[in-house]
Amino acid sequence: MDYIVGIDIGTTSTKALLYDINGKILAKANKGYTLYQNKPDMAEEDPDDIFNATLQAIQEVVTKAQLTDGQVVAISWSAQQHSLIALDQNYKPLTRTITWADNRAEKYARQFKENGKGLAVYKRTGLPIHPMGPFYKLLWLKNEHPDLCNKTAFWVGIKEYVIWRYTNVLAEETSMAAATGLLNMQTLQWDDEILKMVGVKKDQLPSLVPTTHSIVGIRSEYAKVMGVPYDVHIVMGATDGALSTIGVGALETGTLAINIGTSAAVRSFMDKPLIDPKARLYCYPIMEGKYLVGGPINNGGIVFNWAHDALFGGEQETAKLLQQDSYDILTKIAETVPAGSSGLLFHPYLGGERAPLWDANARASFFGLNRNHTRAHMIRAVLEGIVFNLYMTTLALTEVTGDPKDILVAGGFVRSSLGRQIMADIYEHEITIPDSYESGCLAAMYLAKMSLGLESDLQGITKYIGKEKKYQPDKDNYPIYRKLIPIYIRLSRELASEYDDIAEFQREFPKLYNK
Repeated sequence: MDYIVGIDIGTTSTKALLYDINGKILAKANKGYTLYQNKPDMAEEDPDDIFNATLQAIQEVVTKAQLTDGQVVAISWSAQQHSLIALDQNYKPLTRTITWADNRAEKYARQFKENGKGLAVYKRTGLPIHPMGPFYKLLWLKNEHPDLCNKTAFWVGIKEYVIWRYTNVLAEETSMAAATGLLNMQTLQWDDEILKMVGVKKDQLPSLVPTTHSIVGIRSEYAKVMGVPYDVHIVMGATDGALSTIGVGALETGTLAINIGTSAAVRSFMDKPLIDPKARLYCYPIMEGKYLVGGPINNGGIVFNWAHDALFGGEQETAKLLQQDSYDILTKIAETVPAGSSGLLFHPYLGGERAPLWDANARASFFGLNRNHTRAHMIRAVLEGIVFNLYMTTLALTEVTGDPKDILVAGGFVRSSLGRQIMADIYEHEITIPDSYESGCLAAMYLAKMSLGLESDLQGITKYIGKEKKYQPDKDNYPIYRKLIPIYIRLSRELASEYDDIAEFQREFPKLYNK
């Protein structure tokens, strides 16, 4: 039997799943690495640490599966978007991976928003006006680190770098190229005018290939370590956003896909480019006839992690003694207070925000706190705040795409019954949760099957997704959330005028950054 590895390079770890040719999962592995944030607005990773994580993860799943009746025929990739690495002429990194969460290009994104150039870039490329984009990162480096730019022979993202390490081929597929802000969404080629703005030449960028393109053959030393044949197919795959949407089966216009992992996103496929006049949404071509429109959100499950660590240290010790999951204990605590957290609101902007605010200086806050509120109210308000923020982004998306017929939700947030109920209640809509949580790896595996000629189109992925469960909203909670949502939205606008000042204060006193 033949086997396929689907692998997802995430922000905090790399996941690998080994599938047989029929889509059955045989083994899983997860390898973490450090996100360096020891300076204001910085969010970097070591590209070689990530490469080693992929190597170890693939080795682990192949070893666990003890393959005796066949071999791995393909390794297919999902990866975080918007990363940037400078390479010298020998393909050695001159920088760490500058991730999507890095906000040091904020000044240049703000300038482009104010002078109107950012809107022009958005209309050509589909990239929103935000420092997450490699376009804005390149502006920052060009202006503040010209010596580095002069030494740089190639500009790549993390997936392209990892695939080059394995294959000695420097290539970039359509979806990841679109997320750079350097690709013209109409021609699907590197945009000459955009490249002039950032001082980059086409020969400094990877060659462009389709998402199902495969490179046959990897370096023998890596094949030996992983336990795969040297002539394995390396399938380019796509961005994590595209694949997580495909992997839950949200393939049609009118189906809304929501993912809440470390970060979060609201997305929908369209059959042609769709530009938001207010530039609140991205629009990235994925493959022929498939454009992904949506809003990426910085503050998903990572906000729950913060509350877990910052507010509930004692409960973590209790969980250890009881041999229980401390996050489950927090969820049970949150269930003890009513919907709406007795009027306590939480804006979850711990790491700035992309959609719906597109403000790298945004900061988190509790609002409405009084003497009667407890930590139980605070943890429920955190969970509700994550969903309120998603709902604000959904309002922007549906304004240009129309109301959704179906809402598919994936990610760790909805593994808990409380998370699912909050989602259904705030949206006032039935939500569907696919059985497969690792939707990115699943879709990567499926693209490999398409690349190998074993599947003809995306529709066939539905047979691998498994059972779906549907959850209904509680009508008793409608009046509560209907009253709180307008307050939440108005408050986000009122606070916007103060975000720049508090962010500047934090930059002025960098000792606050103790990570």
